[in-house]
Amino acid sequence: MPERKAASLWTGYPRPCVDRSMRKFDPRIQAKNPVMFVVEVTALAVTIILLRDIFSGNSKFVGFEFQIAIWLWFTVGFANFAEAMAEGRGKAQADNLRKTRTETQARLIKDGIETMVAATALRRGDVVMVRAGEVIAATASG
Repeated sequence: MPERKAASLWTGYPRPCVDRSMRKFDPRIQAKNPVMFVVEVTALAVTIILLRDIFSGNSKFVGFEFQIAIWLWFTVGFANFAEAMAEGRGKAQADNLRKTRTETQARLIKDGIETMVAATALRRGDVVMVRAGEVIAATASG
Protein backbone atom coordinates (compact mmCIF):
# COMPACT_ATOMS: atom_id res chain seq x y z
CA MET A 1 0.00 0.00 0.00
CA PRO A 2 1.53 3.39 -0.99
CA GLU A 3 2.43 5.72 1.82
CA ARG A 4 0.07 8.71 2.08
CA LYS A 5 1.61 12.13 2.34
CA ALA A 6 -0.03 14.40 4.92
CA ALA A 7 -1.89 17.26 3.26
CA SER A 8 -0.90 20.74 4.27
CA LEU A 9 -3.46 23.09 5.77
CA TRP A 10 -2.89 25.39 2.80
CA THR A 11 -3.06 22.75 0.03
CA GLY A 12 -5.29 24.10 -2.71
CA TYR A 13 -6.76 26.84 -0.52
CA PRO A 14 -5.04 30.22 -0.65
CA ARG A 15 -6.08 31.46 -4.08
CA PRO A 16 -9.77 30.43 -4.04
CA CYS A 17 -10.10 31.49 -0.39
CA VAL A 18 -8.62 34.91 -1.06
CA ASP A 19 -11.01 35.38 -3.99
CA ARG A 20 -14.04 34.31 -1.94
CA SER A 21 -12.97 36.40 1.06
CA MET A 22 -12.62 39.51 -1.11
CA ARG A 23 -16.18 39.03 -2.38
CA LYS A 24 -17.37 38.87 1.23
CA PHE A 25 -16.48 42.55 1.72
CA ASP A 26 -19.75 43.33 -0.10
CA PRO A 27 -22.07 44.79 2.59
CA ARG A 28 -25.04 42.79 1.23
CA ILE A 29 -23.14 39.56 1.95
CA GLN A 30 -21.67 40.88 5.21
CA ALA A 31 -25.16 41.84 6.47
CA LYS A 32 -25.86 38.10 6.97
CA ASN A 33 -23.27 38.18 9.77
CA PRO A 34 -24.39 41.08 12.00
CA VAL A 35 -21.25 41.28 14.14
CA MET A 36 -18.86 41.49 11.21
CA PHE A 37 -21.25 43.85 9.41
CA VAL A 38 -21.02 46.27 12.34
CA VAL A 39 -17.21 45.95 12.34
CA GLU A 40 -17.12 46.65 8.58
CA VAL A 41 -19.42 49.69 8.87
CA THR A 42 -17.30 51.00 11.75
CA ALA A 43 -14.12 50.46 9.72
CA LEU A 44 -15.66 52.41 6.86
CA ALA A 45 -16.74 55.24 9.21
CA VAL A 46 -13.28 55.47 10.81
CA THR A 47 -11.67 55.47 7.34
CA ILE A 48 -13.93 58.34 6.24
CA ILE A 49 -13.09 60.29 9.42
CA LEU A 50 -9.38 59.59 8.81
CA LEU A 51 -9.56 60.87 5.22
CA ARG A 52 -11.51 63.95 6.34
CA ASP A 53 -8.86 64.77 8.92
CA ILE A 54 -6.00 64.20 6.46
CA PHE A 55 -7.51 66.47 3.81
CA SER A 56 -8.66 69.17 6.24
CA GLY A 57 -5.19 69.42 7.81
CA ASN A 58 -6.43 68.34 11.24
CA SER A 59 -3.53 65.99 12.02
CA LYS A 60 -4.02 65.78 15.78
CA PHE A 61 -5.51 62.24 15.78
CA VAL A 62 -4.50 60.96 12.32
CA GLY A 63 -2.05 58.38 13.68
CA PHE A 64 -4.61 56.97 16.11
CA GLU A 65 -7.39 56.94 13.51
CA PHE A 66 -5.06 55.22 11.03
CA GLN A 67 -4.22 52.47 13.53
CA ILE A 68 -7.88 51.89 14.39
CA ALA A 69 -8.86 51.76 10.69
CA ILE A 70 -6.09 49.28 9.88
CA TRP A 71 -7.04 46.98 12.79
CA LEU A 72 -10.73 47.06 11.91
CA TRP A 73 -10.10 46.30 8.21
CA PHE A 74 -7.66 43.54 9.22
CA THR A 75 -10.33 42.03 11.49
CA VAL A 76 -12.94 42.01 8.73
CA GLY A 77 -10.46 40.61 6.20
CA PHE A 78 -9.23 37.87 8.51
CA ALA A 79 -12.80 36.86 9.44
CA ASN A 80 -13.75 36.71 5.75
CA PHE A 81 -10.68 34.61 4.93
CA ALA A 82 -11.28 32.21 7.83
CA GLU A 83 -14.92 31.79 6.83
CA ALA A 84 -14.01 31.20 3.17
CA MET A 85 -11.39 28.65 4.20
CA ALA A 86 -13.85 26.79 6.44
CA GLU A 87 -16.42 26.73 3.63
CA GLY A 88 -13.81 25.38 1.22
CA ARG A 89 -12.75 22.65 3.62
CA GLY A 90 -16.38 21.69 4.29
CA LYS A 91 -17.13 21.42 0.58
CA ALA A 92 -14.00 19.35 0.01
CA GLN A 93 -14.95 16.97 2.83
CA ALA A 94 -18.49 16.62 1.47
CA ASP A 95 -17.13 15.86 -2.01
CA ASN A 96 -14.75 13.30 -0.51
CA LEU A 97 -17.60 11.60 1.37
CA ARG A 98 -19.71 11.45 -1.82
CA LYS A 99 -16.77 9.93 -3.68
CA THR A 100 -16.16 7.36 -0.92
CA ARG A 101 -19.82 6.36 -0.93
CA THR A 102 -19.88 5.66 -4.66
CA GLU A 103 -16.56 3.77 -4.66
CA THR A 104 -17.05 1.61 -1.57
CA GLN A 105 -17.40 -2.11 -2.20
CA ALA A 106 -19.18 -4.49 0.15
CA ARG A 107 -18.94 -8.27 0.65
CA LEU A 108 -22.60 -9.28 0.37
CA ILE A 109 -23.50 -12.65 1.92
CA LYS A 110 -26.50 -14.16 0.19
CA ASP A 111 -27.42 -17.85 0.47
CA GLY A 112 -24.02 -18.51 2.04
CA ILE A 113 -22.15 -17.07 -0.97
CA GLU A 114 -19.94 -14.02 -0.60
CA THR A 115 -19.96 -11.60 -3.57
CA MET A 116 -18.46 -8.14 -4.02
CA VAL A 117 -21.06 -5.49 -4.84
CA ALA A 118 -21.12 -1.69 -4.88
CA ALA A 119 -22.23 -0.18 -1.57
CA THR A 120 -24.95 1.70 -3.44
CA ALA A 121 -26.50 -1.67 -4.41
CA LEU A 122 -27.06 -2.67 -0.77
CA ARG A 123 -30.58 -2.68 0.60
CA ARG A 124 -31.95 -2.75 4.12
CA GLY A 125 -31.65 -6.22 5.59
CA ASP A 126 -28.65 -7.28 3.47
CA VAL A 127 -25.92 -9.12 5.39
CA VAL A 128 -22.36 -8.05 4.70
CA MET A 129 -18.93 -9.27 5.83
CA VAL A 130 -16.47 -6.62 6.98
CA ARG A 131 -12.85 -7.52 7.59
CA ALA A 132 -10.35 -5.58 9.67
CA GLY A 133 -9.23 -2.37 7.95
CA GLU A 134 -12.13 -2.25 5.47
CA VAL A 135 -14.61 0.60 5.10
CA ILE A 136 -18.03 -0.31 6.43
CA ALA A 137 -20.58 0.00 3.64
CA ALA A 138 -24.08 1.19 4.46
CA THR A 139 -27.30 1.97 2.62
CA ALA A 140 -28.50 5.53 2.22
CA SER A 141 -31.84 4.69 3.85
CA GLY A 142 -30.10 3.63 7.08
